[in-house]
Amino acid sequence: MRRRLALVTTIALLLIAAIGTTIWRYANEAPPEAPAVALPVPPFPPRIASGEAYEQCLSALTDEPDSARLIANSWAADGGGDGAAHCQGLALIATGRPDLGAERLEQLASSSLAPDLAKATVFGQAAQARLMAGDPPRAREDATRALKLSPGDTELLIQRALASEAMNQWQDAIDDLTQALTLDPHRSDALVLRAANWRRGGRLDLAIADSERAIVLDPGNAEALLERGIERQRLGDAAGARADWQRARALDPNSIAADLAEQNLALLDAGPNQR
Repeated sequence: MRRRLALVTTIALLLIAAIGTTIWRYANEAPPEAPAVALPVPPFPPRIASGEAYEQCLSALTDEPDSARLIANSWAADGGGDGAAHCQGLALIATGRPDLGAERLEQLASSSLAPDLAKATVFGQAAQARLMAGDPPRAREDATRALKLSPGDTELLIQRALASEAMNQWQDAIDDLTQALTLDPHRSDALVLRAANWRRGGRLDLAIADSERAIVLDPGNAEALLERGIERQRLGDAAGARADWQRARALDPNSIAADLAEQNLALLDAGPNQR
């Protein structure tokens, strides 16, 4: 299955980084929450359906999600079938109800007569929505169902790893990410995610190896720099951590990664006994 679930992957990586920024200082405090972001219109084949009405409904999701939901509901009432159901699910997600959108997508993928690859796509989107709704166990279940339909899919393996990480099942996440990286060794996002899971499991040596490899592959990867900075701080290299966080902040000053780097730098400047 050739597609990218990059948006939710990036959000989850930033959430992991956010957890990392707090865990070394404030182990008993709740980590920052990931921002609410609507699921994008999937720009990839295979579609679960075809036809002009289907494409128009999906296209409306980008700029007018409320209109897309009305279109999908009306179309479904007129017997729109799989296309209408798919657009309904995505519109619910895009308008702030990822829980309901996931349910609709799960129902569709379970009942559709479409090819397995298309159904796996929909289960993968449901897994994204479950993560957005804060339900990692069901996200993992959806990703597993998708992988049964499309075994060895790199994106779905990463998706399931995100769910496992959110459940503190670090080794399960590492196993899926290792398989994904065997299939595609150049996935810097998977390397950063695996590094975070190694770190949380207490294997800083393996964590820093993964984050450094990600930086070699993608020197402008702010998330990788953010993660390596956390690892360096844990290893007692405050100067190295500072350099990584400063660089992550400079890459895109308006990004979430930059904001997290700024928070870490402030904590570093405050000293170990300051809050």
